[in-house]
Amino acid sequence: MNFIKSTLIVLLSIFSFFTFAEQTPLISQQDLLALMATPTNKVLLLDVRSAEEFAEGHIKGAVNISHQQINANLSKILAFKDQTVVVHCRSGRRALSAETDLRAAGFSNLRHLDGDMNGWQAADLPLIK
Repeated sequence: MNFIKSTLIVLLSIFSFFTFAEQTPLISQQDLLALMATPTNKVLLLDVRSAEEFAEGHIKGAVNISHQQINANLSKILAFKDQTVVVHCRSGRRALSAETDLRAAGFSNLRHLDGDMNGWQAADLPLIK
């Protein structure tokens, strides 16, 4: 019984390590706004929602590539591979998928917009329509 319990604890610990080791650090809305306002702004704001959602309203300066099209469009964003890339979608699920693909492609400085678009809109921050 103790062996099974110990084995389960070890397995859960390993699973937790691998699950949380790949989490992308968050960037707050205010930190993103400040970063984008700097004269040497070299951040890519990547909106991975659909083109229709993007057209309904997006953050100024955002580039739209659907989470399903990240790998097919890597050539469009490879110049940002070693720069800050902030990823967001509507609520977070699609952004996580895109971040996994970007990380696999060698993007080393990923950030996830805290609250995604839902949070941005809830804070009544500006959108381009």
